[in-house]
Formats: sequence, C-alpha cells, structure tokens
Amino acid sequence: MFGMGLTELAVIALVAVLVFGPDRIPELAKQAGQMVKKGRTMANAARDELREELGPEYADLNLRDLNPKTFVRKQIAEAMAADEEEKRTAPAGAERLPDGHVPPFDPEST
Repeated sequence: MFGMGLTELAVIALVAVLVFGPDRIPELAKQAGQMVKKGRTMANAARDELREELGPEYADLNLRDLNPKTFVRKQIAEAMAADEEEKRTAPAGAERLPDGHVPPFDPEST
C-alpha cells in the first residue's frame, strides 16, 4: 500500500499510539476515513463535471489516458495494431518495400 511494507506500517502505528494515545486512535481513524471519503466524492464530482462540460464526444474520456506515459503507450499500440491490420489485409503477392527503397519505375509504360 503506497509503496510501504508491513514494517513501515507497524512503525507508523506505534508512533501514532505513542503520540496520540490509545484512546484517541479510533477517533482519528474515523476522521481520516471521513476525509478520504470526502476527497473521493470531490474527485468524482470534478470528473463528472469535466465530462459534462466537454460534451458527448468525450463521454468515454478516461483521465488516466491523459498521463503522458499512458497516452504515448496507447498511441504506439494503436499504430502497431493498424500496421498489423495493413499487413494482414494487403493484396496477395504485394510486398512492402523496405524504408529508403524506391519502387521500380518503367518509363515506357506510361
């Protein structure tokens, strides 16, 4: 959870008990839970408002897709899929020239 192991969580719990005392820990845990719930509600409301303002063409917008790393990965995957589709649907006998090669040209044919 959050990149922390069991030992780190145990140390944090021990420090919390020493600082706040065992009688205040349940109250603080309840307050922390309420804050997380309120934050999640606010984030969901902001996401819904953004989707509403952008209109129906962006109804399927996922905010995680706006992460540059995810965006680039998605674009590369789509390009590779399109390239594979192009290779699969190419006419029989047609082969693709390597990059930098010029296709053969017969000046007498035209």
